[in-house]
Amino acid sequence: MTVEARLAEGLAEMDIALDAAAQAKLVAYLRLIEKWNKVHNLTAVREPERMVVLHLLDSLSVLAHVAGARTLVDVGTGAGLPGIPLAIARPDLAVTLLDASHKKAAFLRQAKSELALANVEVACERVEKWRPAERFDVVVSRAFAELADFVEQAGHLAAPGGALLAMKGVNPFDEIARVPLSHRVENVVALRVPSLDAQRHLVLLKAA
Repeated sequence: MTVEARLAEGLAEMDIALDAAAQAKLVAYLRLIEKWNKVHNLTAVREPERMVVLHLLDSLSVLAHVAGARTLVDVGTGAGLPGIPLAIARPDLAVTLLDASHKKAAFLRQAKSELALANVEVACERVEKWRPAERFDVVVSRAFAELADFVEQAGHLAAPGGALLAMKGVNPFDEIARVPLSHRVENVVALRVPSLDAQRHLVLLKAA
């Protein structure tokens, strides 16, 4: 199966409607990761079909949970996951990609330029020290460490009433028990990613 067909099939299974231009942009993004991976080792996943599942569909599994947001920051974004797929799916969403690695920031700026992502900004900063002019409706992380660390280091980036969304594998009961009193866990949602034989959960946190 081609990458394009695998993506279209996965989106249909997830009930996500994206036009042909958005789907083509998602595929172009994967090709860009492939190209840079040869030199920069952005991601351990190398096979294009696995990248569709583990990068694109996994990232888009949280799309419904950012439905009402106008601004989003992806903390520790790495190769732009989940921020770039979300930005492609939601061109009306202002997405900031935050990573302390200059190498990754260089890739992200190239992706922004090549994919013509007008709704994306790149910030090469350490999350705990970064103080942007405006805070965000949603602070999301896909590969951050413990929930407690996520809250302590990135909590200040959420606007009043804003949400922290932590993408996890299995339900992180132990981590939830260690969340600081400054925040509360509002919900833990099981995410469905087609063709992924592993658990995925989204933890939604808000300031207490």
